[in-house]
Amino acid sequence: MKLLLDENISPKLAISLSDLYPESLHVRNIALARSDDLTVWKYAKANGFVIVSKDSDFEQYSLLWGHPPKVVWIRLGNCSTQEIEELLRSHSVIIHTFNEDPIESLLLLP
Repeated sequence: MKLLLDENISPKLAISLSDLYPESLHVRNIALARSDDLTVWKYAKANGFVIVSKDSDFEQYSLLWGHPPKVVWIRLGNCSTQEIEELLRSHSVIIHTFNEDPIESLLLLP
């Protein structure tokens, strides 16, 4: 399972979470920094990524178009990179189960 971390998530997490989410990338790693959300959506869809974002726009895309790609929407507000890492680690079973679900397209955390 590979995550595509949106611009509002630290790029460091792609490396620190690689034990749970191998092949994960940050939008900066693929020259999509400052790209519009639709471009990120299309890249994730074409390349088999699950988008992780704090941006509500991806929620709207998910509700409008379904999946792929699937979206994990982090709703922590202003928080540290450590808090996001802890959230993604503590919910890894839920996230992996969500990724395999043929129906669900949006996962809200927490």
